[in-house]
Amino acid sequence: MVTTEIAEKIQRLEEKYAAMGQNLSSYLDGLLYADYLTYWDYIQLDVLLNLQHPRTPFPDESIFIMYHQITELYFKLTLQAIEQICQAPEASAQAFKVQLKRINNYFKSLISSFEIMVDGMDKEQFLKFRMALLPASGFQSGQFRLIEICSTTLSNLVYEPQREQVRGAALKDVLDNIYWRSGATELATGKKTLTLRQFELKYMETFLKTANRYQENNIQLRYKQLTPQEQEEVAPLLREYDLNINVRWPLMHYKSAVRYLHKKPEDIAATGGTNWQQFLPPKNKRIVFFPELWTEEELNNWGKIAMGDE
Repeated sequence: MVTTEIAEKIQRLEEKYAAMGQNLSSYLDGLLYADYLTYWDYIQLDVLLNLQHPRTPFPDESIFIMYHQITELYFKLTLQAIEQICQAPEASAQAFKVQLKRINNYFKSLISSFEIMVDGMDKEQFLKFRMALLPASGFQSGQFRLIEICSTTLSNLVYEPQREQVRGAALKDVLDNIYWRSGATELATGKKTLTLRQFELKYMETFLKTANRYQENNIQLRYKQLTPQEQEEVAPLLREYDLNINVRWPLMHYKSAVRYLHKKPEDIAATGGTNWQQFLPPKNKRIVFFPELWTEEELNNWGKIAMGDE
C-alpha cells in the first residue's frame, strides 16, 4: 500500500530526476538490485587495514606508521574546515566558531595522543627500524605546510630577521624564504638535505598555487573582515588555534625527539638530516599566525613556560 507520504516522496524524486534529464524508474531498478551497504565497505576497512607496509621485522614500526597515518587524516579534516571558513562567500563569525572548535579538537586529540610516540614505542626498536626509513622524515608532511599557508599572511611564515625583506615580495620569493627550509639545511655546509630536495620537488608547485588561492582570504585576513564584536567572539578560539599549531604540536615533536634521539655526548641525527635541536622548539621558531592577538610580552615569551604551555 502506497501511503500519501510515500507518494509525495516519489513525486519529489520524479521532479528531481526529471530536472536532470533522468528517468526515476531506472534508479528504482538500481535500488532493487543493489546490495545493502555494510560498515566495512563504507569506510573501506579492508583497504585501510592494509595500508601499513613496514620495512623491517620490528613490531613497533607498525605503531610509527599508523600514528602518522592517523595524523595525516586529522590534517585533512583541518584543511577541510579551513576551506569552509576561507572560501565562504562572506566572512562569518558563526562559521569561524564552528570550524575553529573542530580544528582545535582535532589538534587537542593529536597533542594528547602524542604520548604514543613519546613513550609508546620501544626505544631500541625505534633506533633500529628508523635507519630503514632514510631519508624520509615527518618534516615532509605537505598537508601540515598547507595548513600553515592557509592560516596567515605568508610573510608571517618567514623568520623574523628576514621578514621585512620579503614583505610585499612576490609569493614565490616569500616561499623561497619560508622558515621550514632552514630546518632541513645542513648546518656545516648550508646545503639542502636530500629530504628537503625531495620535499620541494613534490610539493612546491602545490604550495605556490595554494598561497595564491589564499593570499587574500587566509584565516588571518578573513578574521579582519569580521565586525569588532565578531572578532571579540572569535579571538579566543584563534589564540587557541595559534598555540595548538605553533607551540603545543611542535613541542610534542621536540619531546619525542629528545626521548629517542638525545644522547650524550652527541645527539643522534634525525632520519631526514633536520637540525631538530634548533628547528623543533617553538621558542626558537617564534612562528605566530595572528600576532595582532598577542601582547608584546606574550610574543617575547612565545613557546616558553611563561605562556602557560605544558
